[in-house]
Amino acid sequence: MRRLRPDWTPKAENNLIFQQREAPRNAALTVSIGTAAMDSALASRKAMIPPEIFNQIEDKCTEGLALARASADDGAVMELRWCNKAFVNVTGYSAEEALGQRGTILIGADLEQGVHLYIIEKLMGWENFSTEATNNRKNGEAYWQRMTWTHLSDPATGDHWWLCSIIDLGNRQAEPSIEGRPLADQVDARSHAKTLEKVHRLEKENARLHDLAKSVAKDANEDALTGLSNRRHFEVEVRTWIERLKRHKKEFAVLYIDLDRFKFVNDTMGHDAGDRLLVSVADMLRDLTDESDLVARLGGDEFAILRPLGNSALEISSLADEIVMRMQSPFLCDGKSTSCSTSIGVAIAKSHMEDPARVVADADEALYHAKAQGKGRWSFFTEEMHAQSIATKKLASDLLLACERQEFVPYFQPLIDAQTGVIASAETLVRWAHPAKGILAPWAFLDTAANMGILKRIDEIMFASLKGALSYFDETHVDLPRVAVNVSAARLADPTFIHDIRSSGIAPDRLTIEILESVYLDRMGEVVRWTIDELDELGVTIALDDFGTGHASVRGLLEIRPSVLKIDRQFIQPIVEEASTRSLVASIIGIGKSLGMRIVAEGVETEEHAWIVRDMGCDYLQGYYFGKPMSMDDLRDKLVETRGVFWPDAMLAEPKKARRAV
Repeated sequence: MRRLRPDWTPKAENNLIFQQREAPRNAALTVSIGTAAMDSALASRKAMIPPEIFNQIEDKCTEGLALARASADDGAVMELRWCNKAFVNVTGYSAEEALGQRGTILIGADLEQGVHLYIIEKLMGWENFSTEATNNRKNGEAYWQRMTWTHLSDPATGDHWWLCSIIDLGNRQAEPSIEGRPLADQVDARSHAKTLEKVHRLEKENARLHDLAKSVAKDANEDALTGLSNRRHFEVEVRTWIERLKRHKKEFAVLYIDLDRFKFVNDTMGHDAGDRLLVSVADMLRDLTDESDLVARLGGDEFAILRPLGNSALEISSLADEIVMRMQSPFLCDGKSTSCSTSIGVAIAKSHMEDPARVVADADEALYHAKAQGKGRWSFFTEEMHAQSIATKKLASDLLLACERQEFVPYFQPLIDAQTGVIASAETLVRWAHPAKGILAPWAFLDTAANMGILKRIDEIMFASLKGALSYFDETHVDLPRVAVNVSAARLADPTFIHDIRSSGIAPDRLTIEILESVYLDRMGEVVRWTIDELDELGVTIALDDFGTGHASVRGLLEIRPSVLKIDRQFIQPIVEEASTRSLVASIIGIGKSLGMRIVAEGVETEEHAWIVRDMGCDYLQGYYFGKPMSMDDLRDKLVETRGVFWPDAMLAEPKKARRAV
């Protein structure tokens, strides 16, 4: 689109429309003014009309002119954007009163109804037209006028405009006319009724669309279940509050709220109960907050609050305290009671912050910290948390590289036959051979790997390395009968797990799968049940790890029937000094033996430990007394050195030291 030359300065601010158009684009305006010079200019699109000509329109033109921007959906809906002085003189409306108003201010009380309906119909059809009829000025004075409407459009933006020309024809009375013909000749009673019906129908449709638009706008910002702001509206508001912080130093707090046991409520009481709980939480948050706060449901069981900081952070901590306290109360649904505590992370957006947009992520980090501390509590964000977050992100990035480079290696801890002292198996424990930090234990990375969803990939790397390890031991002529691998309940629920074992190439009779997270055993899904059955058919030995910690039940044992039961080290370590612990261990051993299981005692750290649990009936022993987890080469050297016998005294009828009475 061509522009007027830059050296032209408009006389008045409301000449903006004319600044942005050269004369050939204003053909309708030129026709309306009706000057020969304009008509001549229109003949050539290249000819430039001097801007000074436009500057004189406001002062010298006796024809009232107004420009209105029209709705793209309805030509009868418009807003006046410009007018000249003649328009003010003819209509009685000042520019300040007219601009920004709807075009309906040009329709007076004395305007013939037929003419009014005709105007609406033509405007809706985007047609150019003119009328002559009695109309009214702002003060109610009636006068005879000629009104002409010309449709304009902007090819650059697609905007629609109307040019309205109003000429005062004096006080003479005549038959109202349209396009120079009497109104009576064009509009009879039938057309009146038809047009009126059309207008009413369109008005009704406009009202419906208006209500629909309001409803859509509401839905776009409101959570359908709770009526709180939704995530989209929350994110928009956060940006607005941050801008207010930057400009006016209006500091604020973000409370990030997560329900701790919502999944349990959904699983045990149904999704209807879960929805009712969410609505109850929303009502509680409304009750505890002010009109100046913004409360939102971000999705699922996550909520957030934006609150102005005020004079201190005390109000923020009091609000967090109250939310946590109220969520400790039981939730009733259909006569059943359940509990659902909440954890909250709080962060403050302060004016001196380099990056206040980080405040939501900071609140989320504080929430994570609160959950790690035991849930049912809240935590303020600290810079230490930020440093930890950065470290976690770096760890996650390094883990992805470690998977690509296959940096995970197996370490082995021997399991010893309690009767012969000979190695019976070795538990395989994953280690990360970090290129900069050296060998890292599982606690340094497995939780992050689980959150990233890459445990399956680490398992695949470990299984691949195990086949090579067993081949290595066989080729060096040392005897390692079998290896044991820890597997999470989530991994058991993976339908591809059996395929991974088959493709690993490890002989099933040399493999033991140790099931972790036995809390899941009481409510096994079909996939887990199928996986266990498939392992049994393959000939893989199944061991239940950490038994006695309170997770697994006897019913779970009966359902799975593992071949091996491992007693957790927390029961073995105090067994030398505490007789009550020995009674408990004896009971666990009795349960396992009654079900035909072999028993492993974990945490054997002294020879006295070894003799006691052996005499109590444990079949296998595992612990630092026989060896810490070691690399493949170290285990090979140990096997060569001992010829596989890790506890020579085991074959003696009596130990070197007197055994304590059991």
